[in-house]
Amino acid sequence: MIGFGYWGPNLVRNFAAGARTTVVSIADANPARQQLAQATYPHLRVVGDAAALIADPEVDAVVIATPIFTHYELAKRALEAGKHVLVEKPLAPSVAQAEELAELAERQRRVLMVDHTFVYTGAVKKIRDLVSSGELGRVLYFDSVRINLGLFQPDFNVIWDLAPHDLTIMDYVLSQTLGVQATWVSAIGASHYGRHENLAYLTVGFADQLIAHVHVNWVAPVKTRRTIIAGSKKMVVWDDTSPVEPVKVYESSVDVQHIAKEAAYELNVQYRSGDIYSPKLDGKEALAVMSQTFAAACLDGAPSPSDATVGVRIVRMLEAMQRSLEHAGQRVVL
Repeated sequence: MIGFGYWGPNLVRNFAAGARTTVVSIADANPARQQLAQATYPHLRVVGDAAALIADPEVDAVVIATPIFTHYELAKRALEAGKHVLVEKPLAPSVAQAEELAELAERQRRVLMVDHTFVYTGAVKKIRDLVSSGELGRVLYFDSVRINLGLFQPDFNVIWDLAPHDLTIMDYVLSQTLGVQATWVSAIGASHYGRHENLAYLTVGFADQLIAHVHVNWVAPVKTRRTIIAGSKKMVVWDDTSPVEPVKVYESSVDVQHIAKEAAYELNVQYRSGDIYSPKLDGKEALAVMSQTFAAACLDGAPSPSDATVGVRIVRMLEAMQRSLEHAGQRVVL
């Protein structure tokens, strides 16, 4: 484990509890975090230099939970040393670096996976099933809000911090399930404190009028994690902050019929509103599922919904959004 800061302890806990994984060493450059890691896991070797961990012949796989700007170098060194690699989101700070890591992993015949945790939740898996089964009908739009008060990041803006979650959910539910790919992105934002944008509104375009919108914000009075996916037959709402029934399916839709040709500008619109139900969800901890998916990928060659290909795709959208942001929301073709 490289990095024992905000997210690292959660990863260590899950890999330590996994049936097919054993944690042998933790690296963190911060002496205070080293002390905490050693106190929490006295039986593990705790070091300050990641190089020692990467060079350890007993280590089969390396998990990287460090700031974005360190991902490329650490992952590259680990892959070159013949290790399987799991990287915190996003994979890298640029498409060029992400693609290089993916190509290196393929050459080394090693697993490169990204910890896009939300695609391993019971809620997102259920939503994927609803979409893939056709129960929602034709998907019309994807709308997501991810806002809270803090945490401000000193090295990157809110898009690179929060949006990877929503973009990955979108990719999993739409691109991986329906086979539709994003064709363009647009982004606008504002920097109220410092030089990095603390809020942004992101739009992703697909074919056939399918559109996605994501609102991310570090300066909000409440924590909101809500996703709406509307279909031509039904609609689904996921409130990730709700302790009970976080996913609700609405039997609501709009039926539109064109009427007489001589009144071509008129539409006969009928609104259909039916029952609301909450499907049963898999209650397993997402990180536990993710960690063992990584183990299965390394040991068995099993597929992963957050592999290097997905990681590159997400970074490509993020980089395009950054360019759009710098050009006042201009559309950027993917």
